[in-house]
Amino acid sequence: MSETSALPSPGAYVDKSMYRQAFSIAWPAALEGALLSIIGTVDTVMVKSVHEYAIASIALTSQPRLILLILAQALCVGTTAMVSRRRGEGDRDGANEALSLSMLLITFVGALIAATGHFLAEPIIRLQGGDGDTTAMAVQYFKIVALGLPFSCWNLCLCAALRATGNTRITMVTNITANLVNVVMNYCLIGGHFGFPALGVRGAALATVIGGIVASCISFYVVLFKDSYLRLKPRVKGFDRRTVSGLLKVGLSSVAESAALRVGFALNNRIIASINADALTSNTIIGSVTGLSFCLGDGVATSGATMTGISLGEGRKDKARGYVDVCMRLGYIVSAFIIVLLFVLRRDLALLFTDKEEIVRGASLAFLVVLAGIVAQNARVIYSGCLRGAGDVKYVALISLLSVSIVRPLMTWSLCHPLNRMYPELYLAYTGPWIAYVIDAWIRTVLLWRRVKSGRYLDTRL
Repeated sequence: MSETSALPSPGAYVDKSMYRQAFSIAWPAALEGALLSIIGTVDTVMVKSVHEYAIASIALTSQPRLILLILAQALCVGTTAMVSRRRGEGDRDGANEALSLSMLLITFVGALIAATGHFLAEPIIRLQGGDGDTTAMAVQYFKIVALGLPFSCWNLCLCAALRATGNTRITMVTNITANLVNVVMNYCLIGGHFGFPALGVRGAALATVIGGIVASCISFYVVLFKDSYLRLKPRVKGFDRRTVSGLLKVGLSSVAESAALRVGFALNNRIIASINADALTSNTIIGSVTGLSFCLGDGVATSGATMTGISLGEGRKDKARGYVDVCMRLGYIVSAFIIVLLFVLRRDLALLFTDKEEIVRGASLAFLVVLAGIVAQNARVIYSGCLRGAGDVKYVALISLLSVSIVRPLMTWSLCHPLNRMYPELYLAYTGPWIAYVIDAWIRTVLLWRRVKSGRYLDTRL
């Protein structure tokens, strides 16, 4: 797979300037993702002081929160595709119009999901499984975090548009600043420091909301007052039919993809939670750390999505193909770095979260399993990003539906329950979800590679 992907695609155009361009967009996005992953890990570690299973309780809220954000994230994919395409066409007014329409729609979406998450927090969390203690803390946390979702939606949309113009440095500064505020407020509100009350899990939730507010304020400042390519207009008389149809075309397909992903991940979480709290905690540890790999790969994918969209807007299909190859080669470098890091530090990383030897041993073994999927995971992320940048989202959604929503949960259940009972010495309660992750990553990578090789995504009209 990797040897084939390293060869130039038929009809691709690649020169040294493309590497510089791709890297100039990728490194701020990758650094942003890496630092956010590290900050998120610190955030999770700080919560463990509240209760033995505080980490597990917050883990129960991760998938419901992401499920509520499905519509917002789908709109953001459409925003990236539309803005980058218009940028390539030299249509600045069209790019700003796409941003304005996205912000209008996402405001309504943000209000709807905030109300849903706050008032239906308990039934939503109970669907995730877990015992009484973890569920009660998770409900407290989720009720508060849900109220901050409109700010998260605005920030997601504005950052998606800014990245589509290649301006990843501003989004890096925005999100890192906001997450550092989150960590500082965690310190103040979880244990009660500098005169703040000790609110425990509720303090962690409030810190998350405050961080989201800071991020959205910075993003708004950039598009309202800074001299950037994009300028958000408070009042828009009307929207061009091409803008509306293009945004909805990509957005609706992205809803299907996001729904497939979130349903699959939620099923996985429920299966793991049904084993015991130790298995859920271990899974959360691995997820927090391997998020670093995903975020670094996603940084390269951001470059691929942006430059694919811009190249197609310019009418350069050969450059669009070339940017896929360029980003894949950058992705291999990222993958090698992550593999070495996880292999060397696997036990030390687990000890950051817990001193319980059973969890540390299980997590250390799971890290070894994850190594087999790092290259495939990053390749999948990059291929998906390039296809989304071209507006070819339906195929990505179909692959996600089949692999993540069906194949992966079935494999996780088989490994974590019947096979774990038959072979307890294999620690499948801890490694099973990640064996399924590796298989899922390779399946999706091969299928997406075939799509990219065919070149059909180059003919998508927006």
